[in-house]
Amino acid sequence: MRSSRSWRTAAVLTLTLGLAAACSHSSDDPTWHGAPAASGASSAPSVAPTTKATPAAKRVHLRLLEGDGSTWGIGMPIIAYVGGKATDGKAFAAATTVTVNGAPAQGAWYFQRSAIYKGYPLEAHYRTQAYWPAHARIHMDLAAKDQPAGQGMVFDNSLTLDMSTGAANISRIDGKKERMTVTSDGKQVFSYPVSLGKASTPTFSGTKVVMEKDKVQRMTGPGYDEKVPWSVRVTNSGEFIHSASWNGGNIGQRSTSHGCTNLTVKDAQQYFGFAHIGDVAVYTNTGGPTMPSWDGYGDWNLSWSTWQSGGTVRTS
Repeated sequence: MRSSRSWRTAAVLTLTLGLAAACSHSSDDPTWHGAPAASGASSAPSVAPTTKATPAAKRVHLRLLEGDGSTWGIGMPIIAYVGGKATDGKAFAAATTVTVNGAPAQGAWYFQRSAIYKGYPLEAHYRTQAYWPAHARIHMDLAAKDQPAGQGMVFDNSLTLDMSTGAANISRIDGKKERMTVTSDGKQVFSYPVSLGKASTPTFSGTKVVMEKDKVQRMTGPGYDEKVPWSVRVTNSGEFIHSASWNGGNIGQRSTSHGCTNLTVKDAQQYFGFAHIGDVAVYTNTGGPTMPSWDGYGDWNLSWSTWQSGGTVRTS
């Protein structure tokens, strides 16, 4: 099944295809100064040159998804929400310093449209060329305050972040084998039979990242409206790894779902308890197209050279 709920609007999808499944003051009044008359002279006033005040720059506010002290999977990007339509990200990128276990990280920001928070039309994702290392301490300084965000715009705050990563949890889902293999820090911990999307509703291929977990998730679509337990979201547009008691005869045998990854109830509950936000899931042989980068945390489906370009806001 595929959930109809999406915390990015369809507008995000349209604009990006063309991250699915989420401010000025001026004064125009001249000031007249009357000069005092010299002794014995006429008292006709003199006029100072008329000037127009420069409009104040629009202030662009920033906020982070992650919080200090939080722990994430190794595929989780740092996400900043941008409270204005910034058009220049060069100063933003230059103002960023990230360290991993105290050593400089060679990462980059990528901007895309957003509809997560009202008044924040953009979001910027920061990642390195490869996944974060496991069990790492990550520190970010984003000294963006008063830096230009484009013509007539400046960022109005700076941000810092101290977060960590957990174990390197990576799931590999093979549509040809109908199998999901899960490793943690390089060691296999689970191997599950699965049923993926049928030919008319194929599962996206590519690298996905766990976005959220719901003990019960309502999923609706043509011909179904179900409350599905043990649901782990991996795309905005509605792909989950979840239990599918109704599909037991096909799990491990053939792909018959509406796009989600179907597990047995026992396996889904076990994986639900194991998974962390930011864990990686790599899909192959699904028969579907690659997951778009904007459909959740699809950041890893872009080449490093494309990522470094900055996306909708140039960073270099």
